Amino acid sequence: MLQDSSIRRSLDQYIQRRIQEIPTEIKQTFPAIKQIWKCENELDFLYGYYVGKIEEGALHYLLKATRASAGGYVDTFEIRGIIETHKRDLQNTIKSAIN
Repeated sequence: MLQDSSIRRSLDQYIQRRIQEIPTEIKQTFPAIKQIWKCENELDFLYGYYVGKIEEGALHYLLKATRASAGGYVDTFEIRGIIETHKRDLQNTIKSAIN
């Protein structure tokens, strides 16, 4: 389904916008991650958290965008794969926000 270049491009833009919002979210929502969540590695914890949030948002976004079209099956593994193409940007953004 995500082979349509306009849908893929739109999804990439959505992911990039979400990545840009992360530093503000971290500063407002996660000031003491290690103490609150009792995690050993803030970067790994937040990376997993944001991959899940972006995946959830992408699914919602795609369902709204494709609601009128026929055959609306969305493969979550395909979405996660697309999110993973932004792995470096996502990790760097999180790393900058927690330092």
